[in-house]
Amino acid sequence: MNLQGQRDLLLLTAVERDGAVTQRSLATKLGVALGLTNLYLKRLARKGYIKVTTIPSHRVRYLLTPQGFSEKSRLTYLYMEYSLSHYRDMRARLREALTQAVASGTQRVVIYGTGELAEMAYLSLREMHMTLVGFVGDRREESFLSYPVWPPDALREWQFDAVLLADLDQAAGHRTTLGQHHVPDSKIIAFAPSV
Repeated sequence: MNLQGQRDLLLLTAVERDGAVTQRSLATKLGVALGLTNLYLKRLARKGYIKVTTIPSHRVRYLLTPQGFSEKSRLTYLYMEYSLSHYRDMRARLREALTQAVASGTQRVVIYGTGELAEMAYLSLREMHMTLVGFVGDRREESFLSYPVWPPDALREWQFDAVLLADLDQAAGHRTTLGQHHVPDSKIIAFAPSV
């Protein structure tokens, strides 16, 4: 699903939930300028997906049309299909990376990060009968998946074979942090996101 489709879905969903939603709040949700949000809404109105009314005269209200409901359903299906495909791809690539790690003798793994990829990594470790040593994170989280989340300096006390980077957006920074804690590159499991 392309970025435009994702934005359309977000706008149609927001309008369905609250017809009195402001363009400013929509711009914040989309992460774009207010003027660009205005253009997106006008485009959806031209396509017949939303109707713009002014009731009372000084307040703009958006209504989802029957065509808009249909388009929202279509985009929701595409987004779910895209999300499941992305999930399957990431799981396969994660399994491949861990299979290579096991082949080189890795058994005890630390997971660096606490997002969706960390959840997938945890499940993959369990499926492959590998040992989770613990979760490490930079944020001030107390726990993740019922395990405590430790700061990176805890690595100095732990016995582990590898650290799996489970935060792709911060991988470079995490590598630097791991280097500061004397974790060699040979003990880091990382992979680039698919494009």
